[in-house]
Amino acid sequence: MDVYEVLAAYAKYLLDTGRISSLTLKQWVVTAKNLLEFYDVEISPKKFKLKVRLPRAIRRNKEALTKEFLTDILNSTPDLRLKTYLLLLSATGMRASEALSITVGNLALDNNPPKIYVRGEYTKTKTDRYVLLTRELKAQLMTFIEYKYRTRRVSYYNKTTNKIVSTYITPNKKRHDLLFSAHKSPSLKSLYGVMRQAFAQTLDRMGKGEREESPGVKHRRITLHSCRRLVKSTLSDLGLSDFGEWMIGHQGSTYYRTSDKERVEIFRKIEPYLTYTDITSLDRRYGDTQSRIEELEEINQSLRQRDKMKDDAIGQLSDQLMALTVRLQEVEKKQREY
Repeated sequence: MDVYEVLAAYAKYLLDTGRISSLTLKQWVVTAKNLLEFYDVEISPKKFKLKVRLPRAIRRNKEALTKEFLTDILNSTPDLRLKTYLLLLSATGMRASEALSITVGNLALDNNPPKIYVRGEYTKTKTDRYVLLTRELKAQLMTFIEYKYRTRRVSYYNKTTNKIVSTYITPNKKRHDLLFSAHKSPSLKSLYGVMRQAFAQTLDRMGKGEREESPGVKHRRITLHSCRRLVKSTLSDLGLSDFGEWMIGHQGSTYYRTSDKERVEIFRKIEPYLTYTDITSLDRRYGDTQSRIEELEEINQSLRQRDKMKDDAIGQLSDQLMALTVRLQEVEKKQREY
């Protein structure tokens, strides 16, 4: 059998089904090619490219998640765990799996500014890193942790007495506990499925759960990854593209190097742009900014008036000097006549 005819027929079969996207079709064909090469079937890359025609992947325009729409989602989320998770993604640009891998011991909320340490085992680049937290996110995390480890009433059926027994328990907070887990040791895959389903239900309740129109694509237009795009787009629009690459966990340019102190200073400047629901804090900062602007305008106005007074005084001195010059010339002229 001709290996290229087999792979071409396999690609045509996948294309005729119409159930998968072009990108998935390409991945499946390449996987079959790798399988044959593993079993010593020689495949020339040049002949494979010429004889096995794969459809070009269509790149769809990803819908932009605006700050106003994200604020509406956060305000419409009744689940405290999902709201905290969405705010964490939207304020840090972390990947969905990175945020789910955070444990209680990875939080450094007492630092200035507060931080979260991300373990390299769960990052795409396999590198340990940290992310800075806004004041709004810190308050939300503290509220969620207090709620998660609260004293609660638990009821269970006692088979011995055939009665329902109620008791109060307080969960023990341990450093290795996953922050967003409701069980002792869930897998990140199952935890991601729960959070994604809860987010999808929130979008459906808001009437914003539209799906992609591409064949074989089942995911929605707004996903958890949209929060990561929002953070990167916001920082790029502010002219901080390299800092944005560092913040969302990309390797970025090898020439971009800044100290931790400089990163904190930059983060303080962009913190209002990554704040979504803390209206009081934003109003306070806006009021402080307005008062500073008004103060600067008053200083500018006083300086203008002072400059005008100086110009008038210089004009008067110039007129007096001209008059003295004329009188001096007249005196010298009379002296010559005598």
